Amino acid sequence: MPSPEWLIERGIGETRAALVEGGRIIEARILRDGVFPAGAVLSARLKTVGRNAVAVAGGQEYLLPKGAPGATEGAKLNIEVTREALGGAEPWKRPLARMTDEAPRYAPGLHGRELQFPSTSDELESAGWSDLLDEARSRLIGFPGGELRVSLTPAMTLIDVDGTLAVAELAVAGASAAAAAIRRHGIGGSIGIDLPTVDSKALRLEAAKAVDDCLPKPFERTAVNGFGFLQIVRPRAHASLLELAEDRTQFEAIALCRRAAREVGAIRLAVHPAIAGLFEQNKEWLQQLSKQVGGAVTLRADPSIAMSAGHAERL
Repeated sequence: MPSPEWLIERGIGETRAALVEGGRIIEARILRDGVFPAGAVLSARLKTVGRNAVAVAGGQEYLLPKGAPGATEGAKLNIEVTREALGGAEPWKRPLARMTDEAPRYAPGLHGRELQFPSTSDELESAGWSDLLDEARSRLIGFPGGELRVSLTPAMTLIDVDGTLAVAELAVAGASAAAAAIRRHGIGGSIGIDLPTVDSKALRLEAAKAVDDCLPKPFERTAVNGFGFLQIVRPRAHASLLELAEDRTQFEAIALCRRAAREVGAIRLAVHPAIAGLFEQNKEWLQQLSKQVGGAVTLRADPSIAMSAGHAERL
């Protein structure tokens, strides 16, 4: 089997990256335009000092959990982004950074094969990109004999495992599926997995091993307790796909741009009014789409169209 390969696609409003193995996406990442990725070093000005200092760079406030030793309010300094702006379910959470002596620089990029977009073939779609977005929208992730239900909370991401398999089998299969979903959607931070309760310690150990086998390091986890609960803590440098999908209007508008880019000639986007309003605020997206399709792009707002059902109409 060929080695896993990162595919990079630069689209309207975002850059998409997917690690593909055996023809399927096993890990994915979306970086929204205008968001400085973790690892970038920025020139900033210190807004407040103290234990949780705040610096401002590019109009964005960054929280410095370790403070800014030796710096005074209003001072210029360089900061390294350690957690990107999350947006989605937690737009109020400021991105995190640390003070550094390093010179400003771009973040190290993902190394992979750059895809031409749009093109006659769609390698991301062939690997399951639309299915991935559907999982992020619905927070329902199926696996043979069961289903994961993902809930986002300010404290942690919770994954409930349910299904028709025998309890012992479901506990192990669910743990494996949950670990694969965590990787696929880039879920970080504190994560709780609620597995079926099994009395056997050996089965609980097997379920925990299934997580270890599917989820790459670094992460820490607890054992599976007697109630079937397992907690995982992973680095959280950016928003997961499920968190990005919480900003439903932007998520669906950009997804529609990707679908519509394969049209040829003038088109009209039939969309929910909220999405039409976002396009009006970001007219450069329509201008870019116009160049991709080779014709004018107009809008038709219709409240009867579901947020995810926007489509291109040929003119």
